Amino acid sequence: MFRKILIANRGEIAVRIIRAARELGIATVAVYSTADKEALHTLLADEAICIGPGKATESYLNINAILSAAVLTEAEAIHPGFGFLSENSKFATMCDEVGIKFIGPSGAVMDTMGDKINAREQMIKAGVPVIPGSDGEVHTAEEALAVAEKIGYPVMLKASAGGGGKGIRKVEKAEDLVAAFETASSEAKANFGNGAMYLERVIYPARHIEVQILADQEGHVVHLGERDCSLQRNNQKVLEESPSIAIGKTLRHEIGAAAVRAAESVGYENAGTIEFLLDEASGNFYFMEMNTRVQVEHPVTEFVSGVDIVKEQIRIAAGQPLPFKQEDIVLRGHAIECRINAENPAFNFAPSPGKITNLYLPSGGVGLRVDSAVYPGYTIPPYYDSMIAKIIVHGENRFDALMKMQRALYELDIEGVQTNADFQLDLISDRRVIAGDYDTSFLMETFLPQYQEKE
Repeated sequence: MFRKILIANRGEIAVRIIRAARELGIATVAVYSTADKEALHTLLADEAICIGPGKATESYLNINAILSAAVLTEAEAIHPGFGFLSENSKFATMCDEVGIKFIGPSGAVMDTMGDKINAREQMIKAGVPVIPGSDGEVHTAEEALAVAEKIGYPVMLKASAGGGGKGIRKVEKAEDLVAAFETASSEAKANFGNGAMYLERVIYPARHIEVQILADQEGHVVHLGERDCSLQRNNQKVLEESPSIAIGKTLRHEIGAAAVRAAESVGYENAGTIEFLLDEASGNFYFMEMNTRVQVEHPVTEFVSGVDIVKEQIRIAAGQPLPFKQEDIVLRGHAIECRINAENPAFNFAPSPGKITNLYLPSGGVGLRVDSAVYPGYTIPPYYDSMIAKIIVHGENRFDALMKMQRALYELDIEGVQTNADFQLDLISDRRVIAGDYDTSFLMETFLPQYQEKE
């Protein structure tokens, strides 16, 4: 096992990793920007090193500064968390080159699965269903028009590299495609340095289903069930639950087996997530992409599976085999996660940085967890993602979990900044969400217009 690891991240995920490491008896090193000098992860870690100014490009995305901090503190491994450098193949490769274990897959595997076109080709070889679309990268609007004509509208334009909702455009008809292609390609080039796109036919209505997998260095792959992430705003997840109400026992087995085949086909190591679109009308599911890191929503899977995913990430990276087989994994109850963001829903969810003057996080009872890195008096910097907490609940069944989440959101009190807590409470209390009657279009096309009208 490692003696010391460095966490190349900030916020609640950095705190989550520090806590897991401490429970494993591992010393931790936090890195921080000047804007995060008083951040909780810097206070909890055994050591903390400043790696640059507040802008992420000069600190949390500064590979040389992070590797220098690891070498200086004699850290044996680096956990990247999610976001920032977590899916940067160059970073993973450079860690290996300087003799520091990257807690995640190899850079080569990241390149295969991080590039959506390469991943699509690999999935076809592995017998995993893929969405009808372009055979490779599309570099011009003219090429895109030809592909769209072949597969049929509506189509989804997606950046070949990257994620997080960047470089994605839905196109309903041919006359809108050229402008959408140019905008999405420019956005992709600005964010990922690669403007190449590809096209897929839109599967609508659909459920966004993702399967959590763990893979050790000996080639053993296990899935921990699925999460339903269909409630999204601008392609960003808002609320997640596990298991999905849309999936029965047979389909759960099929989609889980497909995720395992996907990971095995690329020699995957560590934690990862295979994302699918489920066409409820036909019952068919299609591979979307793979996230080669721990997910924001991993706690819902931890609740239903009983597996500590972050601890398993560290153990796998240290060379330990998975301590369980697929038949050992039993999903129990139902879990839901709500993301609490410092943002103002009344003003198009504009970020709301500032000082937290008062804070009460819900607590009490079995099956309630809050992952956060904020505290009373903490000032949220304007440089980073607006998520400040995750509320996760677990119940004996879905209704039990829904009621527990409503109770938790009622208790939550954050003063000094605007948050989306009331928005989340309205969403989790909506009769259609309670009934499980939603898909990827519901939040943007049905719930949000009604919410804004009420406001």
